[in-house]
Amino acid sequence: MKKIAVLCKEGFEEIEALTPVDILRRAGVHVDLVGMDQKEVTSSHQITIKMDCLFNENLYQYDGIVIPGGLPGATNLRDDDRVIEIVKDFYEKGKLVSAICAGPIVLAKADILNGKVCTCSPGFEDQLNGANYQEAIVQRDGNVITGKGPAAALEFGYTILEMLDYDTSNLRQGMQYNYLINVEARKASKR
Repeated sequence: MKKIAVLCKEGFEEIEALTPVDILRRAGVHVDLVGMDQKEVTSSHQITIKMDCLFNENLYQYDGIVIPGGLPGATNLRDDDRVIEIVKDFYEKGKLVSAICAGPIVLAKADILNGKVCTCSPGFEDQLNGANYQEAIVQRDGNVITGKGPAAALEFGYTILEMLDYDTSNLRQGMQYNYLINVEARKASKR
């Protein structure tokens, strides 16, 4: 069974953290919400979430990490040397490294985005240190996945699953994701 850690500090964006957890757990992936400093972490919208565990050395055995955005959550993660160290370690070992919204600033500080195709929340692209920024919902380049923001959380989660070699078609159908995409496409074509 694959194991993924979602790293959280005060001020994280709850949609960007919890949506991938939901999608991955529905697919049978073991996912831990990881508090970097405490077991209860308050989001950017003042929702306190109980974490599954605290940051520890066992996390280095996991198959991937997720960095949610939100402010000041993303800057808090960026400024934590433990986070930068594990991001570098996972990247060098070819493990999944993913970040959404403002989260890619963490990957930039770990110096793994130079030349990588990526996306992020508008306004953070100038902090991505030589990355090939694209205006997209989700981007994958090698073992790095980036997402634009809260609206990208579902596609971000599905892309993580696909990188872990899971077929997402049944899950997308079961969650009515394809239906919503088709409805939006039909609306757009009528304009």
